[in-house]
Amino acid sequence: MISKALALVRTTERTFAVSVFLLMVALFFFNVLSRQVGGTFASQFAWVEEAVRLMNLFLVFMTIGLALEKGRHAGVHSWRDRIAARIGFPIRKIIDFVGFFFCVYLVWLSAEMTVFVHSMGQKSPTLGIPVFWIYLAPTIGFCLAALRYALSFANLIDRFSSQVGEEA
Repeated sequence: MISKALALVRTTERTFAVSVFLLMVALFFFNVLSRQVGGTFASQFAWVEEAVRLMNLFLVFMTIGLALEKGRHAGVHSWRDRIAARIGFPIRKIIDFVGFFFCVYLVWLSAEMTVFVHSMGQKSPTLGIPVFWIYLAPTIGFCLAALRYALSFANLIDRFSSQVGEEA
């Protein structure tokens, strides 16, 4: 059951990431094209840069969980694995435990910030959308990262297996 739910989360994250990235490329291409051939017509598309920045923000935060699960975050693998093996210290479990609580704390902080910004009612300058959407990205992203830390701590995923042999 958990593996099916996680597979659905992974598929959703990947589909979102690819869709957003392709949309960003298309919008930038359209923006460059409109500036080259559009003249004053191009000024009507000033919103494209802000939209792409917002999409990039969501792209980064929404893929934190995927990167974490694949072991693609920066780390000192040689220290972690060699020292932990010598002294028998469960460093990976400690990393997952601390990482989970740190991400939960960041979810709480970003959710508080989202609620605060939502209460202010501010809108973005060119898109006209509520600014709180920008603050929602870290909330979701760190929630997805916390999920991966918890699953790794419970041995339901092995986020360290892709890192074996990469120190060379």
